[in-house]
Amino acid sequence: MIKKVMGRLKRIQHNLITMVKASKKQKPSPIEQLIQHSFLFRELELTWLSQYLSADTLKVETLFSNRPVYTAFLPNEDLDVLYVILSEGLVIVRSTPLDRIIAIVYTGGCFGMTSLPFSYGLASRAFPCLVESYKTTHVIKVPLAAIQQIYSSSEVFRERYRLLFELEQKFHYHLLNCSSYPPQAVAALLRALIYQERELGNQPNASNIYSFDLPVDVIARACQLNQRTVEQVLKGMQQVGLIESNKSNDLSNDLIQVVDPDGLKEVYSSTRDKVSWWPLRQ
Repeated sequence: MIKKVMGRLKRIQHNLITMVKASKKQKPSPIEQLIQHSFLFRELELTWLSQYLSADTLKVETLFSNRPVYTAFLPNEDLDVLYVILSEGLVIVRSTPLDRIIAIVYTGGCFGMTSLPFSYGLASRAFPCLVESYKTTHVIKVPLAAIQQIYSSSEVFRERYRLLFELEQKFHYHLLNCSSYPPQAVAALLRALIYQERELGNQPNASNIYSFDLPVDVIARACQLNQRTVEQVLKGMQQVGLIESNKSNDLSNDLIQVVDPDGLKEVYSSTRDKVSWWPLRQ
């Protein structure tokens, strides 16, 4: 009897070891992860890309929540890597002294371009801004030298790299339209994220729904509103069918689903007298 039990245990152990080995074999390499998950490297040819990148040069790293990653635009300080978000996230950029969030980056996006001393980064100069992982984020750090070589060799990569800088400026443009009127301010931020994620090819889904991991605190800091006001705006948007929250699948209650992008566009362009559902209209 004991021999039979021991035999079963050995077989189970053998099967578990086999499964672990198989899972390790199936795990994509860092280069494959870039191709699968990153806007910049999406669908680039693996063999071609391997000329410039290798497992030894790519560092996979976990950025923990509410910890600074670096400070952008410090005098005479540049980065030597580009950060590519593989999963989870979000990463924010906070300006000073108002502590306003001026950039939000999700899975598939990149950050650090404006601090790389080449291409458009040479012209991207501003005041010091803190780059922070707001939630736990998994990234790959791609060396500057490799970025420069790929940039020189691929027209597709150059165009995508240019678009990242364009999207950054357009995000700032939307924030400029964050008026003191709360519905328009929140709608401006959501429109900025919709435009950004659509251009990056990350959203919407097949049902034309945009989903954002977007805590109330992040909205408040981006729109320069207090958190209670943001909560009221989100409640009003939900009541009139502009957004939905998916609390059953989101334990943090931070998931916002924009189900009516066109209706949200109307709020974004509305004046004070046109948003009838806002309780603080007077």
